[in-house]
Amino acid sequence: MRRPLGFLLALLAALGLGACATSGNPPASAPAMPGAWLESGASDAASPARDWWRSFGSAELSGLIDAALRASPDMAIAAERVRQAEAQARIAGSTLFPALNFSAATARRETRPQGGPSSGADSSSATLSASYEVDLWGRNAADVRAAESSLRATRFDQETVRLTLVAGVANAYFQVLSLRARLVVARENLAIAERVFKVVDARARNGAVSPLDVARQQAAVLAQRAAIPPLELQERQTLFALAILLGRQPEGFDAAASSVAAVLVPRIAPGIPAELLVRRPDLASAEAQLAAANANVAAARAALLPSISLTGSAGLASDVLLNFLSAPTAALTIGASLLQPIFDGGRLRAQVDVAASRERELVENYRKFILAALADVESALAAASRSVDQEALQEQVLVQARLALRIAEVRYREGADDLLTVLDAQRTLFQAQDQLAQIRLSRLQASVGLFKALGGGWTRAE
Repeated sequence: MRRPLGFLLALLAALGLGACATSGNPPASAPAMPGAWLESGASDAASPARDWWRSFGSAELSGLIDAALRASPDMAIAAERVRQAEAQARIAGSTLFPALNFSAATARRETRPQGGPSSGADSSSATLSASYEVDLWGRNAADVRAAESSLRATRFDQETVRLTLVAGVANAYFQVLSLRARLVVARENLAIAERVFKVVDARARNGAVSPLDVARQQAAVLAQRAAIPPLELQERQTLFALAILLGRQPEGFDAAASSVAAVLVPRIAPGIPAELLVRRPDLASAEAQLAAANANVAAARAALLPSISLTGSAGLASDVLLNFLSAPTAALTIGASLLQPIFDGGRLRAQVDVAASRERELVENYRKFILAALADVESALAAASRSVDQEALQEQVLVQARLALRIAEVRYREGADDLLTVLDAQRTLFQAQDQLAQIRLSRLQASVGLFKALGGGWTRAE
């Protein structure tokens, strides 16, 4: 019995020389990062904090985001995915340990030949068995590394969901406030149009202007009145969308604030581009997925080599029902087995090719994510910078539009200008007011976008 076992051990030692072929390539390093941003941030600004949304100075926004983090279905879904990945990691880790099983059976058999007396036989058995696959080539260990890397990726994905949820709540809240501000402007503009209509109507009754002027101004009043319902619809729909983000029913949900004027626009320091690699959870997830793919390559290569299993069992058998004390028979078995794939139609090698291709795909995916992250930050920085200048210019436009309308109304009353001048001044003022409200919303959304692009204050723990 010793000679075959010695031969088997010698064979395994010889096969061990090929173990180096099972190791996967190390994950590719990140592409070269630029030294600085094209759009420079404010030098006296602070880096994003973990609770960055509080820097907008809105207690209501902070309360909404806190509620969303507690009750949002998206966060619950992400948490369950983490639990699933943890369970998968435990499943993979179990292959590194022996499997131990216990079985017991008892039976009574009755036989009765034709025309003869019946006879019975009792039997009982109990067996304890153990099996263990020797991870000589590191296949099981590679599967564990892949599962652990996938678990890290899932945890990073949970942080990405959190960041996306917070940014979504902030943007939806600001949009609700902006639409309410635009509604206030639209109603004020309606009041202005109706005031001008009274002047035109009075002049028409006195014969100073033709009925054409009355019709034109009446059309302006109706057009301004028609602009209100679409804004009210958008405000309702955005409010409902905000309720869904918070995990609440739309019925009965409302936001108390009515204007973005009291909301602060924080200043943010973007840091250096290389910091994105540890500040964005989506990049960390892509890197973890790449590490999992690399481990899968190692596992697929190891599957080409022999697998070695050790087994052992010990048991008792008795001819008595439910009794092992009456002259039981003891049995002990110890064995080892070797399985070497010889021909499988190329299945295992194809699996290696699939795993290697998947790894190369994720390398490019990681590189694409980094390039997209750089573009996100640059776009957010540009939007934040340009929106400040745009808002300042639009405020000047609004001042001049108000002045032009006042002058046009005075000249129209005095008969110096016709109604077309007043109508043009009204349209210019209405558009300037509405545009300013939208620019203020864009500035807030640009700030939210920059926080999100920089990772929202998240930092990967080493």
